Amino acid sequence: HFWLPEVLQGVTMETALIIATWQKLAPISLLYLKYNSINPMVLLMMALISTLSGGWGGLNQTQTRKIMAFSSIAHLGWMAAILTLNPNILLLNLLLYIIMTIPMFLMLNSTSSKTIKDLTTLWTTSPQITSMMMILLMSLGGLPPLTGFMPKWLILQELTMHNLTAIATIMAMSALLSLFFYLRIAYVTALTLHPTTTKDTNKWRFQPKLMMPATALTILSLFLLPMMPLMC
Repeated sequence: HFWLPEVLQGVTMETALIIATWQKLAPISLLYLKYNSINPMVLLMMALISTLSGGWGGLNQTQTRKIMAFSSIAHLGWMAAILTLNPNILLLNLLLYIIMTIPMFLMLNSTSSKTIKDLTTLWTTSPQITSMMMILLMSLGGLPPLTGFMPKWLILQELTMHNLTAIATIMAMSALLSLFFYLRIAYVTALTLHPTTTKDTNKWRFQPKLMMPATALTILSLFLLPMMPLMC
């Protein structure tokens, strides 16, 4: 976990997207194939450490790629927690994480937003991306009724059914840490106004274009929760 934030900070946004999504497929596949021979309590302890370190680590970050790295660590902890109890929920969680992360990185890349400070004037270049990013951040944080709430709901329900209420409670509290820095980015992006000047007005002519895949994945990131009975 310690290498991921520094590596993502030192690479381009496209490479960071690949590391945060595609590179997870290999270790998750190995865990999925070998989960029967892994001690469940070891995985649960690893999951708790990941969710807590991902939440605490992202609190004081100002670099968007580092924030997404700690978000990735926290999400990986949720996946590890459910692996031995219900592997199908792990696959669903991984799929939804990739669906939510890809448009987030594409938006950051299209607007060249490397720090939270860069997001403060994002509304002058693309108010559409600003609105979509704010809601997408809420979905990544697991706020109902958005798609990101679905895997957390299923995982907490599964942990409770296996009499792991204490672990479920700690993980739910750790999700609040992640939600805090998502809310901070959303507040800076969409709920604060930069002073309107002539220079800012001219930036409307250089409005970044959001690619169609990002738009489609953003829609999926927001409205998949009602389809949960069909996925489980």
